[in-house]
Amino acid sequence: MNRPETLPADTAAEVGRSRPHESAAAHVAGRAPYTDDLPELAGTLHAALGLSPLAHGVLRAVDLARVRAMPGVVDAFCADAIPGENQCGSLVKDDPILAGGPGATLRHVGQPVYAVVARTREAARRAAALAREVISAETLPPVLDALQAHAAGQYVVPPLKLARGDAAAALAAAPHRVELDFGVGGQEHFYLEGQIAYALPQEQGGMKVLCSTQHPSEMQHLVAHALHCASHAVQVECRRMGGGFGGKESQSALIACVAAVAARRTGRPVKLRLDRDDDFLITGRRHGFRYRLALGHDEEGRVLGAEVVMVANAGHSADLSGPVMTRALCHFDNAYWLPNVAMQGYAARTNTQSNTAFRGFGGPQGAFAIEYALDSVARRLGRDALEVRRANFYGVGERDTTPYGQHVDDNIIAPLVDELAAGCGYAARREAVAAFNAASPVLKKGLALTPLKFGISFNVVHLNQAGALVHVYLDGSVLVNHGGTEMGQGLNTKVAQVVAHELGLPFEAVRVSATDTQKIANTSATAASTGSDLNGKAAQDAARRIRERLAAFAAKRWGGEPQEVLFANGRVVVAGQAMDFAELCNAAYLERVQLWSEGFYATPGLSWDRQTMSGNPFYYFAWGAACSEVLIDTLTGEWRLVRADVLHDVGASLNPALDIGQIEGGFIQGMGWMTMEELVWNPRTGALATHAPSTYKIPTANDVPAEFKVRLYGRPNARDSIHRSKAVGEPPLLLPFSVFFAIRDAVSAAGGHRVDPPLSAPATGEAILAAVQAVRAAA
Repeated sequence: MNRPETLPADTAAEVGRSRPHESAAAHVAGRAPYTDDLPELAGTLHAALGLSPLAHGVLRAVDLARVRAMPGVVDAFCADAIPGENQCGSLVKDDPILAGGPGATLRHVGQPVYAVVARTREAARRAAALAREVISAETLPPVLDALQAHAAGQYVVPPLKLARGDAAAALAAAPHRVELDFGVGGQEHFYLEGQIAYALPQEQGGMKVLCSTQHPSEMQHLVAHALHCASHAVQVECRRMGGGFGGKESQSALIACVAAVAARRTGRPVKLRLDRDDDFLITGRRHGFRYRLALGHDEEGRVLGAEVVMVANAGHSADLSGPVMTRALCHFDNAYWLPNVAMQGYAARTNTQSNTAFRGFGGPQGAFAIEYALDSVARRLGRDALEVRRANFYGVGERDTTPYGQHVDDNIIAPLVDELAAGCGYAARREAVAAFNAASPVLKKGLALTPLKFGISFNVVHLNQAGALVHVYLDGSVLVNHGGTEMGQGLNTKVAQVVAHELGLPFEAVRVSATDTQKIANTSATAASTGSDLNGKAAQDAARRIRERLAAFAAKRWGGEPQEVLFANGRVVVAGQAMDFAELCNAAYLERVQLWSEGFYATPGLSWDRQTMSGNPFYYFAWGAACSEVLIDTLTGEWRLVRADVLHDVGASLNPALDIGQIEGGFIQGMGWMTMEELVWNPRTGALATHAPSTYKIPTANDVPAEFKVRLYGRPNARDSIHRSKAVGEPPLLLPFSVFFAIRDAVSAAGGHRVDPPLSAPATGEAILAAVQAVRAAA
């Protein structure tokens, strides 16, 4: 049951306070145990994976005898040794755990073909490294480019279409038209803790898997399928992750399944931890997109009609590419009213790693396309890009409905952008940038202010549910378990604050335990920015049930009405009498009052028709905007972010410090995707060339601007979310669009703003230099 909030107004507030992350001290001191830090049981073995040396081929044989003969090796096996189903696909059963037997297709360089189990991790890795020598296969020509796959009609899921109005007619009648062909690259998750699972055989055929995963329930089900056993025989536990970003939502499955199968075969605990290079080669990442876009507009830059084709590089299997493309199409509008639009989305099958969830889940790729188009429209009209963006903002009446039919209520984008523009001095800085560029032939500055609208909820309706379990002990302390996973984002801290607030306890009285499939069953992934929304509400429901029982007992024992019993500051006031919370708990226990409770929450009002691509897939929208100023060197392509100003909507924040941290982190991570993180595959062999920190560049502390000002908009959510807060995990990823378009503005300045820069993302130094040269040549 979803109940309205009825906390007394004078209850001491735990929510809304800037508390440190509940494990912050342990993180800093190095005392927070991750999966690989847990003490290994006696007899623990270590696994490694033998990887395909081919991007595309037909497997002929694997010489496992030679692998087994390596020093320290205890076992080695291929797909035929898996007791149950050789599948770990999330939605489509097209993703084998191991490649298969003779005749199986090898799909990408780095696909696991066999597993090795040895007494030490080094011995397992040495045996796995024989892959090139022991795998016999027939080479086939690979398809590495998404557009090549698109031309051949190779897709992992059927194409998707979303339309409103008559885009073709609107384009034909529009006084101005812009046609664009551009793209955005993929992005490696680069979680600090790599993929890992530790499988522990249990009595009577059971299996416990300690796993770094965002989706313990899915791991439970897939491991059970692989072992050919019931789900109740498999327990998956995750105390914390060293980052996930979506990369541990579905793709931790292969690691968990191999570890569990190895443990079942040997009867001993088995740990599988991927080396960073192998992690790059085996797992997928954010989908890179290519766009063909036509947009018709009027003299003010208002969009009259738009047609866009999005082609995503899905990799070799479906994974979550269908939902990712759905969210991309549903976020093409971003913060803008598009009266006539026709969108087509294709998830192309290539011989590369299977791409998957990544912070934003397709939303950033969809919104990037319309932002790129409006940036070009402004330049061709000779107008300021912010002026054109404002002209297209969602409004009221006919201008408040998305292309998929959901009304955009609680629309705060115009006042939010106005506040940011005024606060950061946008107009004056625009003039200052123009003056600087006029006097500087080599160094050029750029400035951009971009908005965001991000839908919050899983776009598969049934996933929007959560459970929780709350125990109150006789000393007044509280233990909470919920179905979400902690990956550093502070979910457990927020849930503890919610429970403490509900029971009127200090934060220190509440502890959140490890996520465990034996405690909360059938959970959804901690993803889609729903962690606090879902699990916070479920935990609140459980705590409220306990509080109501205690209030009813207190009123019966000491008099008064249950609704008049006050819980605050670890004390309880009833009929004018005050006592410690623990005292009340003891009295209630002696009268056999239940001091634990389950809680459940299901997000209301959601609907989605996959056939018509219409409905209300989002409970609410999060809004935000960022203004970025950059400096580029037109001789080298080097650039620097000089200043960034952010104003972001998190509703009534549960924990402002954590939310600001998420915004800052999301901004820098998104900036990396937009400007420096570049994936390169060898065009002949299909091998990923950027497969380690030495070849794949991510942002560092040195890339954070000296002036980085982040503020929360601070308006409570109009929806009944947990304490009227809003999700903060994914939306900030769109804020650094402002960095990319500031770079594009600076490149445009190199040609006197007479040429639209041919710059795609990532805007690396090489890409910036090439765009500068192209602009100057055409100017």
